[in-house]
Amino acid sequence: MNTTTKPGPKPTAIPRQQNVRPRVAVSSCLLGEPVRYNGGHSRSRFLTDTLAAHVDWVPVCPEMEIGLGAPRPTLRLVTDGGVERLTTKDGGDDHTAAMLAFAEQRVAELPDLDGWVLKSRSPSCGPRGVSRFRKGQPTDRRGTGMFAGRLMDVRPELPVEEEGRLNDALLRDHFVERIFAYARLRALFTGAWMPRDLVAFHSAHKLQFLAHDPARYRTAGRVVAEAGNRPAAELQDEYTELFAAAFAIRPSRGRHVNAMLHVFSPMTDRLDTARRRDIAGVIDAYGRGDAPLAVPMALLRHHAKGEDIGYLQAQTYFEPFPPELSR
Repeated sequence: MNTTTKPGPKPTAIPRQQNVRPRVAVSSCLLGEPVRYNGGHSRSRFLTDTLAAHVDWVPVCPEMEIGLGAPRPTLRLVTDGGVERLTTKDGGDDHTAAMLAFAEQRVAELPDLDGWVLKSRSPSCGPRGVSRFRKGQPTDRRGTGMFAGRLMDVRPELPVEEEGRLNDALLRDHFVERIFAYARLRALFTGAWMPRDLVAFHSAHKLQFLAHDPARYRTAGRVVAEAGNRPAAELQDEYTELFAAAFAIRPSRGRHVNAMLHVFSPMTDRLDTARRRDIAGVIDAYGRGDAPLAVPMALLRHHAKGEDIGYLQAQTYFEPFPPELSR
């Protein structure tokens, strides 16, 4: 695509998150499929009972899809002389070539995705902390599953998480935030889009972007300002790279405070002294660690709505994903 986009009229609204369902690839065993080496599964209740209502799953089981049955011999990552192989526990069968070929083909065939949830410590799917063996003995737990490694090489911008880490509320919220943000970005760039659409998208994500990475927010703003003067495909690729890299950074308390002050500032002239002090006090309490993030966020959202500040109400920062997913 070598055409150059043309400036358009007033910015349009971005797709709201309730109308955009992330498309997430997942290790099949985590959805309860009996595909594990022992014929069982590793069902994650968060994935099946909570997240499933809000995403479209794309199940994958690399070991089954290269023709291994369930149950099947246990596989291991074996390292020798800097070369990794995927073999059975006894070393009798080597599935390295089959897995690498499958990974290359499967990753290329998958639809546009917004993230992955992978089985932890799996020699095929584990994104980190996979045991590696040499001469039948474990050497370390710094390996990456053979399939997981390939998909992360091909799509390094996509959020990838393992099911065990989703039990941590902070890690879970960050992952869910990322897949919904990426889904909105995918929806923006699906089909024809105009410069005004990118402007509206970037504007609506301003505060959320700032909470993650203020420097990349400013750089992305300069990219958006060039909409209409550069080839659309080139602009899309550069913005996507900046957006994905920024949202991969988990917001710090200080950056949340900075974003909230950007919310507070536009409404100060509309509030009386008591309400200004109330909001400032709650933001300070959060900054000191004496209040959870939800408290100042709820107060700011309430006043943005009460004062009918449309710009603030449209910010994805207030509801980056369906609220029931953080419970």
